[in-house]
Amino acid sequence: MRKLILAAASVAVLALVGPASAQSPIVIKFSHVVAPNTPKGLAAEKFKELADKYTDGKVKVEVYPNSQLYKDKEELDALQLGAVQMLAPSNSKFGPSGVREFEVFDLPYILPDLATLRKVTDGPLGAKLLKLLEPKGMTGLAYWDNGFKVMSANKKLVAPEDYKGLKFRIQSSKVLEAQFRSLGAIPQVMAFSEVYQALQTGVVDGQENTPSNMYTQKMHEVQKFTTLTNHGYIGYVVVVNKKFWDGLPADIRGQLEKAMKEATAYGNGQSAKENDDALEEMRKSGRTELVKLTPEQDAAMRKAMEPVYNDVASRVGKALIEEFVKETKSTTN
Repeated sequence: MRKLILAAASVAVLALVGPASAQSPIVIKFSHVVAPNTPKGLAAEKFKELADKYTDGKVKVEVYPNSQLYKDKEELDALQLGAVQMLAPSNSKFGPSGVREFEVFDLPYILPDLATLRKVTDGPLGAKLLKLLEPKGMTGLAYWDNGFKVMSANKKLVAPEDYKGLKFRIQSSKVLEAQFRSLGAIPQVMAFSEVYQALQTGVVDGQENTPSNMYTQKMHEVQKFTTLTNHGYIGYVVVVNKKFWDGLPADIRGQLEKAMKEATAYGNGQSAKENDDALEEMRKSGRTELVKLTPEQDAAMRKAMEPVYNDVASRVGKALIEEFVKETKSTTN
């Protein structure tokens, strides 16, 4: 697959530096793995629209949703090699690429609400994390929300012991592995595009995701129960190939930054609505039962996953985890 990506990158470079490049629009291939009607999909389309508007057609953004170009395991290779110019991978994706600090977003219950999230991503802590991507050939442009995660399975999940022995699909993240092991479950790394079939055929028993992702991928149709845990957050970092980005004319780059800022505000504003709408559609479908935890059940889940913080401190960074916790306390107090 890496050879195919290299070949695609060579074609992309030729297209940019060919004799007609001065007259032709600059093309940004923007690849992502989810449906167009998810928060990320909507934000990508908004960026496409605004980039064309603000550059007066000098930049054309081509959006490729639903893993049309690459599965999620291949995306970052493609970006670093220049086969695509822009991605919005989940925070978990950067750990396997050597930027483990982004896995702090995967810690259970570390971000209790949107106010805390915004304080982190819009502040110095979020900016510091983006700088860590540059040595890997990536420039971080923005943080996009998906929302807070729920759990699903063909078994009702209301207590930590209900997870014992179940196989759960996860993104590639050591933090998420530790999370499910703390519950006695068996984590299995799997590409997002493969989850529906894996649930349908019993390759895995359950999964965690946001309601909008569950609904648009029809996962609720093959899961009898969906528990509204809101135990974790899924967000994305919009990244661009650094060499490509640095090579753009300064005025074009400024116009694209403006388009990205507005697309980010739009997409993040859509996130809560899309997830609320998805939950309602899932409820109306009758295919999955939505389960709400009692305060006692919620407390038991939190307690069961507390050890994860210590388990992954050496990987993610104890000081970084403490910074996140400090921001949480200063927002909620």
